[in-house]
Amino acid sequence: MGNHDKIKIDSANSSSLRQKVFIAIEDAVLSGRYKPGECLVESKLATELGVSRTPVREALTQLEREGLVELVPNKGALVTGISPKDIQDIYTIRIMIEGLAARWAAEYIDEEELKELQDAIELEEFYTLKNDIEHLIQLDSRFHHIIYKASKSRPLLYMLKTFHQYIQHARTLSLERPGRAYKALQEHKLIFQAIKEHDGQRAEQLTADHIRKASANLLNVINSGK
Repeated sequence: MGNHDKIKIDSANSSSLRQKVFIAIEDAVLSGRYKPGECLVESKLATELGVSRTPVREALTQLEREGLVELVPNKGALVTGISPKDIQDIYTIRIMIEGLAARWAAEYIDEEELKELQDAIELEEFYTLKNDIEHLIQLDSRFHHIIYKASKSRPLLYMLKTFHQYIQHARTLSLERPGRAYKALQEHKLIFQAIKEHDGQRAEQLTADHIRKASANLLNVINSGK
């Protein structure tokens, strides 16, 4: 494995050790700490995480099923990660279905969820002024997650949470582009207002437009060679 920050198990997470190990390694792959082509050795991962090789082996098997690594006999797990085409495909699918989540959220959102959404917007505005990308990434995820939850659709919630997780590194690159964070905030405000007014059609249109703009911005980042 290359030189990078050590991965850590989230001790605050109440899930099983097996799941914690999986999440830790998956996050390291998706965040780019483990690069495509890098070989992950089971014994080294176990030592780094302070666990036995069994949960590491199970985690790597699960990651292979998800297409994030390729298990190579007598060598280890070769990181495949998320390709530019994967990212493009995810954004295309998000354009198609995330608007639906916003439409349903406009219909089913309750007062508590509306308050959560407003709080997220206010914090996003605060950190946009500070140009704090780390907090903005968290708040972007929070904003969209509240909408997914408010849609009252478990299949949509699961699917879209996974998509957001898989492109977290790409989203960071996108928000780091000058001016994008401010534009994203304005787009979020419009989406919030449509949902607050229970205007499902407008919420759907604004959300689809928001994802298109985020996708176009990311494409510019990739093409610029950042």
